[in-house]
Amino acid sequence: MISTAIRVARVGSAAELAAAVLMMLGYPGLMAAALVPSAPAFAAAAAVTYLADLYLHRKGSRLIGLLGKVRAGLSTRFLVRELLLILLLARLDLAEEPVFYAAIACFTVFFGLQAPHGALVTLIGKRRQMPVVTRNVDLASRLRIPDAPPRSLLSRATVKMLHLDLAAVVGLLVCAIGDSAAPGYAGIAVTLGLGGLYVVALVPYLRAKRLPPKADKVLGVVSAWLREYRPQTVLYFSGSDDSAYQVNMWLETMEQMESRPLVILRERTVLEKMAPTSVPVVCVPGGVHLMNLDLSMVRVALYCANVGKNIHLLRVPTMKHVFIGHGDSDKAASVNPFSKAYDEVWTAGRAGRDRYAIADVGIRDEDIVEVGRPQLAPIRTEGDEPAGARGGAGTYCPTVLYAPTWEGWDDNPGNTSLLLAGENIVKKLVAAEPPVRVLYKPHPFTGTRSAKAGAAHRRIVALIKKAAAQRAGDSRFTADPAAQARAKAELTRLKARLDGLSLAFDERADEAVTSRDGIVDVRKHEEAARLRAEWNETYWRSFPSFEHRVITGTGPRLYDCFNASEAMVSDISSVVSDFIASGKPYAVADSAELGAEEFRRQNTAVRAAVILSNSAAELDQLLDAVRDPASDPLAKDRRELKEYLLGPDEPTSIQRFDTAITDLALKSEARNVGQESHAAGADGAVGAAPDDAAELPKGVTAV
Repeated sequence: MISTAIRVARVGSAAELAAAVLMMLGYPGLMAAALVPSAPAFAAAAAVTYLADLYLHRKGSRLIGLLGKVRAGLSTRFLVRELLLILLLARLDLAEEPVFYAAIACFTVFFGLQAPHGALVTLIGKRRQMPVVTRNVDLASRLRIPDAPPRSLLSRATVKMLHLDLAAVVGLLVCAIGDSAAPGYAGIAVTLGLGGLYVVALVPYLRAKRLPPKADKVLGVVSAWLREYRPQTVLYFSGSDDSAYQVNMWLETMEQMESRPLVILRERTVLEKMAPTSVPVVCVPGGVHLMNLDLSMVRVALYCANVGKNIHLLRVPTMKHVFIGHGDSDKAASVNPFSKAYDEVWTAGRAGRDRYAIADVGIRDEDIVEVGRPQLAPIRTEGDEPAGARGGAGTYCPTVLYAPTWEGWDDNPGNTSLLLAGENIVKKLVAAEPPVRVLYKPHPFTGTRSAKAGAAHRRIVALIKKAAAQRAGDSRFTADPAAQARAKAELTRLKARLDGLSLAFDERADEAVTSRDGIVDVRKHEEAARLRAEWNETYWRSFPSFEHRVITGTGPRLYDCFNASEAMVSDISSVVSDFIASGKPYAVADSAELGAEEFRRQNTAVRAAVILSNSAAELDQLLDAVRDPASDPLAKDRRELKEYLLGPDEPTSIQRFDTAITDLALKSEARNVGQESHAAGADGAVGAAPDDAAELPKGVTAV
């Protein structure tokens, strides 16, 4: 019942729900106290509404936005409270006192200050917004970008301004309870004084010397930098902030490639969610601004998502355009007909080529290039894991990773196993004998569209936590608390060192300042990568090797979970194709219940998998392969499928990727040279026309 109320109220926890209920009840309480009248009761109800409102704002509750949509926004709530205070004063027979009229004047003037305050905050924010936001681009030596206004002035400015009425409210309540009007006047003076000072304090930051240069100058400087840097290969991405992982997965490859790289983003929210990188990044929200940047030196553009804004770069003919995607699977998205817009489509292996041929969506075979998956280099094969990768000291048991995909954009039962098979899978795994350890790592989008998927996820989390608690009390399993304590202490130390590297930008800075100062220290960047690898290895030693675990967030990463597991259960997604790189046993849920034969026919990646029905009865086949690898009937099939899906081990994927870029860059250059020659020939022909006309046969006119 509470969970239903939380969902309906658009809050994230029971504490937020309680705050929301108190805030909603507080306003009827204010009215009742004003009508009775009772100044102490009014003060208590006012305190509740202030505190509950402030708590919900600090938590970023979705209820706050919902209230604004139904005309019960923050300003309205403050105004209602102040009007009810006026009513209280009138009911206490203070309507003929000067302090009563002072209170009315105070709140009238105070709300009059909201307009210039809001306008100033909005103008400063817009004037300091850059047409191009950058990382690892030297703007400081080329542009004068002043420091941002103090964060205290602009952060949650509306909330801060409205709360300045607290002095007047408290003073007037003290006046109502006592016999003196002095506290009321004092509170009114403080509220109006602070409100006026807040407005005045914002004015200097609209002066020209406190603002970044105008858009045309910024664009000119960025184009000049591009001409100096001369990027050869661009990674282009547009999407929502929760899809930032799609570009993040390519950053390490961009750092390793031989070609000179550049990342172009279209949304500021994606830039905020982007992982640290040493590659130059240019975020250009405006399509017109992007079209006016000098990208004439770029020869290859890589696209990892099919989105409408791709057209803004696809229109540039001087570069070749390639769809590289953000995963390689048998999902329909992997054979999107939109891919015809690109010069080439790069797939991991032969399977991707065949997938397009079977789909018959207009992609020519000669336009497909097999480059492998450079991101899979961190995945270790069976027996290649470092010490400690599979858990801390204590009783050891094999690990099975359950990594379902999300529910997708429609209600196709084949999208995810969570809804129909998830609980059965987890129940069988936690009850398996001999025992195994379960790692559950859901897709980050899980539950974002389907409430049923979110509920299934929460039930699975509860199952795993319950099983972990039961196992902790089972005498068959022994841990090494001392070793785990040392590992946890090491994690704390590593985290402190990572935090000390200060790779993240100052939270108090705005986008203009982060563009000016946003150059990653390469030494720190490399040190952070080493520390993250050390943190990951230590993480697995910080708890018993038999402990079931729910893993969400940014760490450990999915591939780290691959390396810590002996087998995996998943759905049709790129996760399966990636896991095949490990050569370990895996199972895939046939949630749509097509049947094993048809499921294998439709989905290449499951040809070497154990196929699970929604009952998960077939899980024993997977567990048998984990316990006795020598008798695994699918081992040979997995080796063959790995090469079919991901290509050969030699040359390495990054080498094939670099070769593909070099070859396509040569084609792009050849095209551009041909166009220049054609233009030069056309100019020559036009210039020669008058002289040649005299030599034309009689009756023939030159055109």
